[in-house]
Amino acid sequence: MSDSEKQSQVAQLGAEFNVEPRRIRDSTATYPSSNPLESIDGHTDESSSSDISEGGVKAYLTVFGAFLALFCTFGQMNAFGTFQAWYTTHQLSTFDASTISWIGSLQLWVFFFSGGPIGYLFDRYGPRMLMLVGTICYVLSIMMTSISTQYYQYILSQGVLFGLGVGLLFYPSLSSISTHFVTYRATATGLAVAGSGLGGVVFPIMLQTLFERVGFGWATRISGLLCGVLCGIAVLIVTTSESRGKAPTHFAGLKCLKEPQYMLLAAGGSLVALGCFVPYFYVVNYAQSLGISSHMSFVVLALMNAGGVFGRVAPAILSDSIGRFNLLAPTSFVAGLSILVCWMFAHTLPILIVFSILYGFFSGAFISVITPCVAQISDIREIGMRIGLMYSIISFPALIGGPIAGFILGFNHGSYNGMIIFAGTSMVAGSLLIFGVKFLINPHLLARV
Repeated sequence: MSDSEKQSQVAQLGAEFNVEPRRIRDSTATYPSSNPLESIDGHTDESSSSDISEGGVKAYLTVFGAFLALFCTFGQMNAFGTFQAWYTTHQLSTFDASTISWIGSLQLWVFFFSGGPIGYLFDRYGPRMLMLVGTICYVLSIMMTSISTQYYQYILSQGVLFGLGVGLLFYPSLSSISTHFVTYRATATGLAVAGSGLGGVVFPIMLQTLFERVGFGWATRISGLLCGVLCGIAVLIVTTSESRGKAPTHFAGLKCLKEPQYMLLAAGGSLVALGCFVPYFYVVNYAQSLGISSHMSFVVLALMNAGGVFGRVAPAILSDSIGRFNLLAPTSFVAGLSILVCWMFAHTLPILIVFSILYGFFSGAFISVITPCVAQISDIREIGMRIGLMYSIISFPALIGGPIAGFILGFNHGSYNGMIIFAGTSMVAGSLLIFGVKFLINPHLLARV
């Protein structure tokens, strides 16, 4: 029997039993809508990810611009432990650790929560104007922080305005990368997000040195001027792919709130975020409670962020080969486990350094890979909205994580054990939900998802 006759028989059998042919798809691809096989309105989408030209000069400049933006913004946000330790002994010495940590938590909440509306505006208007406004807000917030003296002033400048500026720079730059890359999306995102880890290494050491040499005010202003120049460069070189297609004219991206995969990822990401930033906020104070010098305590935080540089790049590159969800879930689990196992018993400087590097590496993977995971289950035309909405959902646990940890610390009369258990178990629980997303996408254990 010839091949054509065999195909004819198969077609006749399919018609007889009313069986339609199915499309086999790669679990790591990006699809043109919330439904992997059809567009938003139920028709074929002509702007699918397959139409995106991978790489190019504009794409590489976008990655570099995002790197600069994240170096300044998320990098300095990662260094909030430096400010917290300084405030504890200087401007805000009359406040307890839990109250001071609300400044850093408010940064995170405004940054995360702003993702939804910023993402929608990005889908409609692109990155440039958003990033320009973000640069102005960000630099202004740093300058206002440098002249603040009261708690409410720090809340408004370093909390609210700073978080908004970070959001206006972070979401457009990362979403722009996703429009330029498909196959190497996680790698490109990881290289950009490595800027935040590098900033987290540079800023604690730079700020602590400047605090002691030129005082808090001028130290903060110098960092603001540096960030203004770098963010200005980012505004000029970050672009979106011309093949992205038109954005929906309505909030079609909100359909994701009915998708089990998206919502389970949001729930898992929320639990991870609840504990993820606790070590960044409190590792300096913890080191000082062990009798470690102030300078070395800031080095411990810098090493945590140094581990995050590699954690944002290496796992992201690997995830493009083995699957992004396959990497996001286990790295989040190991990050939580390192808190419970390593930090709990880090009573000496060498063990604390080992914990800081390990935790920085594995928590960095969560920060860099969650964005490509959202993009993987999203329409490329509404990618800004869906990434931003994910961060908006995560904003609420990120807001309360630091203050809850501070409350537990005070409740236990300065013992860090309860706080460590809280942070570690939150991250482990979140990682298990992310494992659930992987199995929703593809139930096979070894599938590339």
